[in-house]
Amino acid sequence: MTGVLVVDDDQHLLKALRITLQAHGYAVETAADGEAALIAASRNPPGIVVLDLGLPDMDGAAVLRELRRWSTAPVLVLSARHGSSDKVDALDAGADDYITKPFGLEELLARLRALLRRAPEAIEPSTVDTPEFSVDLGRRMVTRNGEPVRLTPTEWSILELLVRNPGKLITQQQILASVWGPAYEKEANYLRVYMAQLRRKLEADTGNPRHLLTEAGIGYRFRP
Repeated sequence: MTGVLVVDDDQHLLKALRITLQAHGYAVETAADGEAALIAASRNPPGIVVLDLGLPDMDGAAVLRELRRWSTAPVLVLSARHGSSDKVDALDAGADDYITKPFGLEELLARLRALLRRAPEAIEPSTVDTPEFSVDLGRRMVTRNGEPVRLTPTEWSILELLVRNPGKLITQQQILASVWGPAYEKEANYLRVYMAQLRRKLEADTGNPRHLLTEAGIGYRFRP
């Protein structure tokens, strides 16, 4: 079942698209603003994204540019903006197709099918190995030197998010919102404590980590 992330601030449209897409066999997640969309995409990478440009917290093109830093999922822009310059800007930012509102559901479904036919199928590894440790995503287990490493549920949630997005910068806000919830997006001290614990358990040299890397003041990334 292909996962679709639908991003739009119109709650009625979100509900209608959820019902329609689910009825056609898609697994649907929705977001009403740009920050929520980026958090959702990092937590559960979608197979395809339907993105409105007129969002309340940031322009959809900015969401698209940020998404393109670490995601290759096809993006269908769904917007009330009819100008050719808006379409060019969206396509230059990384959109794969553009459809204007109002639109027909059959046309939307056809465009989604076309994008998915062109997109290479992503094969997610069940196990991710580094020289120091291995992460079995399917069994939710970590081993180091052949021995199991006991992680707390919170430690696992952070590690899983990073490992599922190798090489990609995941912001502090994205991790905090994904693991603790949106109310904790400013509690960076929580995250620093847990990252230090993960490094003590997994890195050979906690003062010079090779795999759980910090981007100062921004977030973290996993390097296999």
